[in-house]
Amino acid sequence: MKSFSIIVEKKINRFNKSIFVPGDKSCSIRYFFLASQAYGLSKAKGILESEDIFSTIKALTKLGVRIIKKNNTWFVWGNGLNSLKTKDNISIDCGNSGTLSRFILSILSTYPQKIKVYGDRSLNKRPMDRIMNPLEKLGAFFQTKKKVKRTLPCYITGSEMPIKIDHEEKIGSGQIKGGLILASLGCPGISTIKEFKNKQSRNHTEKMLKFAGADIIKIKKFKNYNLISIKGQKDFKAFNLNVGGDFSSASFFILLTLLSKNSRLKIKSVNLNPTRLGALKILKKMGGKITLQNIKFQCGERIGDITIKSSNLKPINCPASIVPLAIDEMPLIFLAASFANGISSFRGCGELEKKESPRLSLMNKMLVQIGIRTKLKDRDSIKIYGNPNLNLNNKIYKIKTSYDHRLSMVGIVLGLKLGGKIIVEDCHSIATSFPNFLNLMKQLGARYEIIK
Repeated sequence: MKSFSIIVEKKINRFNKSIFVPGDKSCSIRYFFLASQAYGLSKAKGILESEDIFSTIKALTKLGVRIIKKNNTWFVWGNGLNSLKTKDNISIDCGNSGTLSRFILSILSTYPQKIKVYGDRSLNKRPMDRIMNPLEKLGAFFQTKKKVKRTLPCYITGSEMPIKIDHEEKIGSGQIKGGLILASLGCPGISTIKEFKNKQSRNHTEKMLKFAGADIIKIKKFKNYNLISIKGQKDFKAFNLNVGGDFSSASFFILLTLLSKNSRLKIKSVNLNPTRLGALKILKKMGGKITLQNIKFQCGERIGDITIKSSNLKPINCPASIVPLAIDEMPLIFLAASFANGISSFRGCGELEKKESPRLSLMNKMLVQIGIRTKLKDRDSIKIYGNPNLNLNNKIYKIKTSYDHRLSMVGIVLGLKLGGKIIVEDCHSIATSFPNFLNLMKQLGARYEIIK
């Protein structure tokens, strides 16, 4: 896709609307992986159709999985565990998707062929030791340019005789946890993953396996941790799925509504999985008028409507334990704190530096650029001195995003809140996760210009 930037010169006017956001990205990627390992024909509706998802489909198709779309339904023909068709020296392109890259390495860890895995410029900078180290313990072998702080591209040679996994997840990453669950499916015996409560991450993989009727996963809850047990080398049947809206996508519209005057918005049929709602808790603690309605359970996940009203936000001393449950939304939370009346503090944010871009550092630069006072410490903590009366005084601001889709969308929300003249670069990256973001903003009355 050709690069383009967005110019925002006018604040958004008040609005009172109802919208739908597209399907949850995490659930969409997990559907294709789990359906490829199930036995039979799986069907799913509500799948997100973004670049990350198409990269997932291409990768699995290259490994012999038949996937087609017909009448808004995605069909996957699975042939059971260890049914991928692999051969030496094929290459798998993961595009910009961190989830895809870590899942594909995990699922290939029990295949003995030598396979190249790589991504785009941004993905090739992201840390892969976090998934390679535990996969090496089951018997996989990796070749990378660096021996420490390993990244893509890499060659993986899986193990013909994998050893069951026993892993303590100390990072709080749903990608690592989900990847190791996928790897465990191909290992003999019972693998375990110890997930500490203060590092809990999204649990879509566990929920989807249970919904599929796979009697292979059990979760025991202890005081300080959850113990996830997975029975390996046990086939499970195909399943039908209906994917709810993506909360991370909804969060941009939640914040825009909170910051806009005399506005109200309802976002319908959003996935309200508790492990994804850290940002909602933070914004409500800051005084955000947000209510959940029409809650029901759909395909193992909690789904409902979110209603938001304009609010005067208060500062927050954010607990570090909640950050893993809001990791994708933290840039938006920092923006919210910028317009709160007082000083907000955030700790335990170091994982943001390992995302598609060093998000903590770049958000700090963005806020300082527009006149917000901050204190960044050790690339892990930040203080934000909010200014609800911030005025850009008609200056021109260029927002650099390092091809990070979430920072591009944050920049656009910033422009629609403040007016002035905001130029957000690399907005073509938005297509990796939220292709109709700009069209939905137009529905709310947003005005912007695209420059190529």
